[in-house]
Amino acid sequence: MKRDFLSIIDLNEKEILMILKKAKNLKKNKKFEKILKGKIFALIFEKPSLRTRVSFEAGIKKLGGESIYLSSSDIKMGERESIKDIAKNLERWVDGIIARVYSHKTLEILSYNSKIPVINALSDLEHPCQILADLQTIEEFSGDYKGPLAFIGDGNNVCHSLILAFSLLGGKINVATPKGYEPKEEILNKAFEISRKTKAEIKITNDPYEAIKDVKFVYTDVWASMGQENEREERKKIFKDYQVNMDLIKKAKGKVYFMHCLPAHRGEEVTDEVLDSDFSIVYEQAENRLWSEMALFYHIYSRRKR
Repeated sequence: MKRDFLSIIDLNEKEILMILKKAKNLKKNKKFEKILKGKIFALIFEKPSLRTRVSFEAGIKKLGGESIYLSSSDIKMGERESIKDIAKNLERWVDGIIARVYSHKTLEILSYNSKIPVINALSDLEHPCQILADLQTIEEFSGDYKGPLAFIGDGNNVCHSLILAFSLLGGKINVATPKGYEPKEEILNKAFEISRKTKAEIKITNDPYEAIKDVKFVYTDVWASMGQENEREERKKIFKDYQVNMDLIKKAKGKVYFMHCLPAHRGEEVTDEVLDSDFSIVYEQAENRLWSEMALFYHIYSRRKR
């Protein structure tokens, strides 16, 4: 049976912890079994990327596999031919699809129409591979995966996956967004349902100063994601009070670490002073994309091999 990874909750708590333990060991020991030898992956990227593309391609090569990069201009998915037909073709040539797309529905169609694993490298709904790296980073700087963490800004795909991950792990997360930009109700309902079992603490507020109290980690993301460029100027006005700057950081009661999935719009959602500070761990996050994605390959492809 194939294992897709479209959402962070495609994994249970035990599986997440196994992947993160493997990622930690890979990073420490730099020893890699060639578990992907003879395997080829299609990287479908409707959106450009630095961290996602390089970390996946490097990770695949380190594990003995190969990849084929397909940009939006290469295949014109849904325009030149249907997503279904692309999936039906690719399953006959490659061993997995890694897709960075605008619509989460695209991932679901690719998955439904192919017999090979599909990995979400970003969609408008979730960014689960980013969150695996984030959890690895949080553990490195605090000793566990539970935070507490404050997410300040837009209730977007990164925010969604963080909320779901913290609900699974029984952690604590505070989310502060402008009114009308809260996380999607479907995500919150699922997170609250999970948290009733795991005792996770999830708080949604419109007050960034309230969110940042009593946390160890402060996380933000761009105010306008790719595909929302026409909203950027309007969002600058709406989100101006949600900038992560030193005035906001000083409202935390203790030492905090700053996190960002990158790329950052310096001077918008975060100031240079915070991004370049000694408490910023954004480049550790970026490095851990490699290790956590390699660990994810172990989880998906070692299981299939057995």
